[in-house]
Amino acid sequence: MSSEHLTQLGRAAPISENPDKAVLERAPNPHPGSLYLVRFTAPEFTAICPVTGQPDFGILVLDYAPKHWIVESKSLKLFLQSFRNHGAFHEDCTVTVAKRVIEAIAPTWLRIGGYWNPRGGMPIDVFWQTGAPPEGLWLPEQGVPGYRGRG
Repeated sequence: MSSEHLTQLGRAAPISENPDKAVLERAPNPHPGSLYLVRFTAPEFTAICPVTGQPDFGILVLDYAPKHWIVESKSLKLFLQSFRNHGAFHEDCTVTVAKRVIEAIAPTWLRIGGYWNPRGGMPIDVFWQTGAPPEGLWLPEQGVPGYRGRG
């Protein structure tokens, strides 16, 4: 697997000022034809409320079954960090992350869980997936409990 086409891995790479400008990179799947699950967990995801400008904190759990490509993890981290000063509702942040990954790698299947900390006393959790998981895919629970302090 060649990494020559990657522009961020192994190099200094700044965080984009917003998610639209962030570059999400991919690498060839080292096991094409094998059905397996890749999970990324971002336990300290942050964005900004588009109305109040206050910070929102959450946990994102992204699961996907690769086809021809995998997500290059450094570029994903930089992409997720680009939300820090971006104003968007929880639903928009969660689904935007999933759709950008789909755009970059066209996986066999993908799901995302956005587990957001309470604002105004109420957590908002957002779940989205591309369809039913492929038969035979080992799909563990995402591991984030329903809100009860989540500690």
